Amino acid sequence: MIRYLLFILLMVQNLMAYSESPYKIIYQTDTYEIRYYEERLIVETQYLNQNNGFQKLFNYISGNNYQSKKIEMTTPVNVIKIENQFVMQFYLPERYQKNDIPLPSDKSLKISTIEKGYFAVLRYSGFASEKNFRKHRDILKSELNSNNIRILGSAIKATYDGPFTLPNLRRNEAIFLVDWKEPL
Repeated sequence: MIRYLLFILLMVQNLMAYSESPYKIIYQTDTYEIRYYEERLIVETQYLNQNNGFQKLFNYISGNNYQSKKIEMTTPVNVIKIENQFVMQFYLPERYQKNDIPLPSDKSLKISTIEKGYFAVLRYSGFASEKNFRKHRDILKSELNSNNIRILGSAIKATYDGPFTLPNLRRNEAIFLVDWKEPL
């Protein structure tokens, strides 16, 4: 009985669809793809310990904001490591414009934008551990360097699934903002 309930819980969790920012695939290889994204609105927080950002952002979308407004969850959740600090980002649903976003009541949260641009993306499954991410980030970086595609920023770890999703069904991505020029 417990196995059956666990199976149902895992399947329901995997069927829950969260909205995702639209993109256009510009170029694709066997290893990665180049995506073009329009400008996107985010809420973000900076922190030192890798596990400190999620709860603050989750509280914000759960109604802990000045308007006490619940905001639907979107994917992915981004984590960027810059020196010894982490930045975690939640995308805001497309229905929001800059002037109607609920303002965070937590002073450590900031509403910002990710500018439109080209992003190199390597998709992988498994746990969203730092070791698994570094492995795929390094593969992507090596491929981009060998294809003379210039990387413009820090690596982004994007995770799409919750903790109850089976590792082989999880969607994770290693991402770099790139200076995209059509290959010859």
